[in-house]
Amino acid sequence: MKYSGIVRSLILAFLITGTLAFAQETEIPDSLRNNKYYLESLRFANLAKLAYEEGDYDASINYSEEAIRNAHLSDDYVLFRLRMFEADKAILAAANRLSYVSSIGAAARYPAEYGEAQAAYTQARSFRAAAEWDDAIEAANRVLEILAFIDGGTRVAGGGTGVLPAQYTVRTWQNVKDCLWNIAAQPWAYNDPWKWKVLYDANKSKLPQTNNPDLIRPGMVLDIPSIKGETRQGMWSSGSSYTPFK
Repeated sequence: MKYSGIVRSLILAFLITGTLAFAQETEIPDSLRNNKYYLESLRFANLAKLAYEEGDYDASINYSEEAIRNAHLSDDYVLFRLRMFEADKAILAAANRLSYVSSIGAAARYPAEYGEAQAAYTQARSFRAAAEWDDAIEAANRVLEILAFIDGGTRVAGGGTGVLPAQYTVRTWQNVKDCLWNIAAQPWAYNDPWKWKVLYDANKSKLPQTNNPDLIRPGMVLDIPSIKGETRQGMWSSGSSYTPFK
């Protein structure tokens, strides 16, 4: 019976190590990582270890179970706060975009689009109040999409100088030396070849071999995601002039 208790205690100790790994290794703010549930999980884990070393296996098991329970609560809490942060960030970006459009008088020029964007912003706030984070983020991003064509109070056609391209059709290596490194280095992309992994992560599922970022084929349409809140829309056009990404 004692042997069974030892084995179970060891298994629970292993589970503690795995459960706490999320809070220890995920890149999250210290204020979230060191929350009350996480600190409790560490306290119970230490108690479990001490009880095990003293031969009190029943106590060790009980402490271990409490450590695991609090570790799970910590993970849930961290995920909840991170999603809340993402929603708040998206809503702030939407609010700033609405404010900018209004400040340059574009709201009066494009009342239909501005009204639609305002409605999406109101939805985002409502979803946020209901803790529906994904819906809040989606609604907030819709504000940016609706108003993406507006720059300096004028309508910018797809590929205009005020909007960077959101997509790019791969051309041949023989003519333009297209690869993720060279595409990322383009001024209308990220102006930095080291950002090639952003393109890779965004388009991995489209590649002929998902684990081979070097293999891209002419005709593939690559997504160019926004990384600094910059406005991106439409397909890259060789005949358009773009303000270099900064």
